[in-house]
Amino acid sequence: MTPQSPTTLVHRLAQLATASNAVRSLSAVAVLAITVGVAACASVPPPSEQIAVTTAAVANAAAVGAQELAPAELGLARDKLRRANLAMASQDHLQADRLAQQAQLDAQVAAAKANSAKARKAAEEVQAASRALREEMNRKAP
Repeated sequence: MTPQSPTTLVHRLAQLATASNAVRSLSAVAVLAITVGVAACASVPPPSEQIAVTTAAVANAAAVGAQELAPAELGLARDKLRRANLAMASQDHLQADRLAQQAQLDAQVAAAKANSAKARKAAEEVQAASRALREEMNRKAP
């Protein structure tokens, strides 16, 4: 080993101290990030209310005829609700909440499409009846 000057030794010790502080700082940041991550996960409550609202929205969509008039949208809603329940069972509350919200929107779209199709059909029936009445009136007019 070659002898080193005191200045070189002091410089090398300063480098080691700086590297050691950087490692300590990185370790502290990593511990802080893990703690915040765990706290964030633990602070998300189970979305029981959202699951209940979504279940009702899916049932409503089915009740207004979405099974026949908007089957794709109702199928998406049911699938997302099923996945939300699985996420709840796995304690992934954030994912469960997201899926339940998406399922609720899909169910609302399904219900809206079903109601729209029914309204369109009713309007067509009213137009046909109106046309028939006009024709009847024209035949009886002198």
